[in-house]
Amino acid sequence: MGWLEGEVALITGGGSGLGLALVERFLQEGAHVGVLQRSQAKIDELIARYGDKIVAINGDVASFQDNVRAVQATVERFGKLDCFIGNAGIWDHYADIVNMSGEQLDKAFDEIMSINTKGYLLGAKAALDELLKTEGSMIFTLSNSAFYSSGGGPIYTASKHAGVGLVRELAYELAPKVRVNAVAPSGMNVNVKGAASLGQENLGLLDARDPQKIGQGMPLRFLPEPEDMTGSYVLLASRQNNRPLSGVFINADCGLGIRGLRQANAGFFDA
Repeated sequence: MGWLEGEVALITGGGSGLGLALVERFLQEGAHVGVLQRSQAKIDELIARYGDKIVAINGDVASFQDNVRAVQATVERFGKLDCFIGNAGIWDHYADIVNMSGEQLDKAFDEIMSINTKGYLLGAKAALDELLKTEGSMIFTLSNSAFYSSGGGPIYTASKHAGVGLVRELAYELAPKVRVNAVAPSGMNVNVKGAASLGQENLGLLDARDPQKIGQGMPLRFLPEPEDMTGSYVLLASRQNNRPLSGVFINADCGLGIRGLRQANAGFFDA
């Protein structure tokens, strides 16, 4: 029996990358899963792969009504909601304030914050009534950029820092009924796309970067697969194993918080 047997989770951005890995892992752990996904092609792939084990809704996390539709469809199919996972997000490919024009900065801020921050808050609001009924939980995907600089440009970094405040405030406001936590992964072998307002909608994180070199820069010397990150979410979603945890951040950063990016011959085990 899995850790999430009979539970029902709604995952935003569940069509690829970490979101898809979460769908797969939660199903393995015995959960039923709803997905809110912007790409219809990815929804079609999910349905072809998982059939009636999931319910997939086409929509935008930055729309409150789309979040409501996703919650309603999930509850209609599976009867309840135990966990909301705010996971959908975009990157900014290190777009910095020096080289962005004022117009680019204005438009990129609205786009990135709308998806990465407002999307989480709207999803939380849409899911709240159902989570109060089940005394469930919320889990948000942050990033090492929620705690450190140089994981992106100022807009992306601000969006993830904002997530820290969001988790803390919601954990405070929703206790004792709903637990609110986050996982902050390091870079992963996931080709997350950039902002359309910066012309990056078809440019993935790994398109211009060598995954092996990224991994070698981590103190733990590997670039995680998205599947490597899913255990933290299972822990936080599990009622049996997570009853006392709220307002907690699992900083799954491959050791970056210990000493930052590894420099050549900086560690005891370096050759």
